[in-house]
Amino acid sequence: MTLDTSVEARPHRIVVIGDALIDELRGPSGTREFVGGAALNVAVGLALLGVDVTLLAMLGDDEAGGRIRQYLADHRVRLVASPSELGTSRAVSDRSDGGEPRYEFNDAARARRIRFDEEARTALDAADLVVVSCFPFDDIDQAAELRTAVERPHERLVIDANPRSGMLHDRGEFLRGFERLASEALLVKVGDEDAELLLEAPLDEFVARLRSGAQVDEPGPAVLATEGRDGARVHDGPIAVRAGIVDLPGRVIDTMGAGDATLSAVVHRIAVDGMPRSDAAWSAALGEAMAIAAATVRHEGALLRRPPEGPGFSS
Repeated sequence: MTLDTSVEARPHRIVVIGDALIDELRGPSGTREFVGGAALNVAVGLALLGVDVTLLAMLGDDEAGGRIRQYLADHRVRLVASPSELGTSRAVSDRSDGGEPRYEFNDAARARRIRFDEEARTALDAADLVVVSCFPFDDIDQAAELRTAVERPHERLVIDANPRSGMLHDRGEFLRGFERLASEALLVKVGDEDAELLLEAPLDEFVARLRSGAQVDEPGPAVLATEGRDGARVHDGPIAVRAGIVDLPGRVIDTMGAGDATLSAVVHRIAVDGMPRSDAAWSAALGEAMAIAAATVRHEGALLRRPPEGPGFSS
């Protein structure tokens, strides 16, 4: 990793690629809407942590798209927008019956595409790190374009699989596309729900697959594995560290943004300090991420929050 970490250095530049949408939450008390999308949440989280961020995402020329554009501008995230003939993506979470939420995605979300034009490639070429989340890896052409657009992936590419059952067209192709690019990445994030959806297997099996998929001339990617209430762990070569959920004052209100906040915090730490290369460095990075995630889930919505008086959160 060759990031400049001197005090006088310019702000670290990160490009995030993926989804931006409207989250519509339906429940017994009515319907609420939030600007969201995993990639958007990560981009805004990084901006709140002091990083120079550009988001590559698809938006429609409609009211929802305008709302998302304003939200990104308010949080100082630059946008390189891919056009959408079907309008802006929307995810509906229906909890009206009080049971487990049911998720539905509109046609735009299911047909999402990123355009890797000159503006997008210029941003990618200038980035210190490239983060991909909720990308359509089951679109063979899109996956190939992404790989071509990101140079030196082993030094600067971070991928969160983040599959959504309502957006998958071909589960097997999504897994193949994801694993192909993950084998060349710097860091890969997967969760227990990802393992269940893509492999119908435990998270440990997914982690093992990713670690064994390295290229011949390169070590495998570091793997950030998130396990909900069991916290998170990192496997990076011989290093294996775990961090549990951080207990903060107040009750848990909304777990929607926990995973995205965790990824934002880890990527921020890599941008500032370089890739952790010891148990102690990874433990510190993961502990900070768990504290940020714990603060985030104590508020409604997915906006990243910092814990009160938490150490090490300067930009």
